[in-house]
Amino acid sequence: MTGGTGQSRLESLTLTDLESGAAETVNAVALFVLIGAEPRTQWLPDAVRRDQSGFVVTGTDLLQGGQPDEQWPLRRLPMFLESSLPGVFAVGDVRHGSVKRVAAAVGEGSTAIRLVHDHLRGNGRGTDAETGNR
Repeated sequence: MTGGTGQSRLESLTLTDLESGAAETVNAVALFVLIGAEPRTQWLPDAVRRDQSGFVVTGTDLLQGGQPDEQWPLRRLPMFLESSLPGVFAVGDVRHGSVKRVAAAVGEGSTAIRLVHDHLRGNGRGTDAETGNR
């Protein structure tokens, strides 16, 4: 989108092909802008698993056949929103499979606070050491 026009409201958009430079004007009454479609997670350590697009993989998406892979160091399963690095949580647009909406990100953020507290208290560690189960 390279332009928009209208008198007292949006009436048309100019769409320009970035390769050919060809532009066309189309009628429009609304425009939704999605900013932040690239996760920008390259700064995270390799221990935080990301999908092919760079979004952080969390919770049950880390499981294979109902179990975490051999790199998961704890006896318990990863918590909802927890990354492949125990105690590191991802919420909002950066998370693999998120709905990419502000309201959802806010809700996930508030949930993550509770999960961080649980992690720090050691809650949800899984089964006891005698069984050897996760």
